[in-house]
Amino acid sequence: MSVRLVITDAMWSRVELLMPADPVRGRRWADHRRTLEAIAWKYRTCSPWRDLPEELGSFKIAHKRLIRWAMDGTWERVLAAVLAVADADDDVGWTVSVDSTVCRAHQHSAGARKRGRPGRFEPEDHAIGRSCGGLSTKIHLASDSQARPLSIHVTAGQAGDAPAFEAVMAGIRIPRSGLGRPRTRPTVVLADRAYSSRAIRGHLRRRGIRAVIPQPADQVGHRLRRGRGRPPGFDAVAYRQRNAVERCIARLKQWRGLAMRTDKLAIAYQAALHLAAILIWTRR
Repeated sequence: MSVRLVITDAMWSRVELLMPADPVRGRRWADHRRTLEAIAWKYRTCSPWRDLPEELGSFKIAHKRLIRWAMDGTWERVLAAVLAVADADDDVGWTVSVDSTVCRAHQHSAGARKRGRPGRFEPEDHAIGRSCGGLSTKIHLASDSQARPLSIHVTAGQAGDAPAFEAVMAGIRIPRSGLGRPRTRPTVVLADRAYSSRAIRGHLRRRGIRAVIPQPADQVGHRLRRGRGRPPGFDAVAYRQRNAVERCIARLKQWRGLAMRTDKLAIAYQAALHLAAILIWTRR
């Protein structure tokens, strides 16, 4: 069987030094590159773990590595390091777009225990909700102006967009290559009408971030009834760039295992999203 690989030599050269070093005592890590390929293959094809091709090693090793690195923050650290290199090269577009997308959850993703796992790593509802469409998970994310993910946050599928906005913005944290605090503040934030609220606009205003968010007709009418006049001018030209987040979502959903969730644990699903984001950034 011939397995199509996705991690090129150029991509691996950007990631290799960011991988955890072998432990001082105990067994050495299995080959990191092959393990990353195994995890990527599973989520690109949406196949069961036990169907992993022999060329990619043991499915148990790949699955344990996915969970272990999710719990100790390795995936987030690697993504932050990749973003730091891009920022140092002035390759991050700081006109940021925010949006969300709903992903159907397979029946195999249901059934995880509600108790017994630390809430620090796993939400109590495992980020799975039930609505008239069935089980689902919602991915909230922010992308730069070149359709690459900067921050990813998962919730249950029925969750609203606005309540998750601050969590998404808090996830934008790019370390400096030298001295200085991490960069956390975009220049502009673009979002659709679902994010038009006083709380969100106030949050962005306090941080000195320009908001380009259209107001729904009912909010405009409410302003007029209260005698506050029409809202400030809306920058329709800048708003055209919001399609970047839609293209970013399309990139992530090219992985079938992300377009339809099969993981019981939210930390595993979010870790796979982080891996996809890492590969998108190293492909540049």
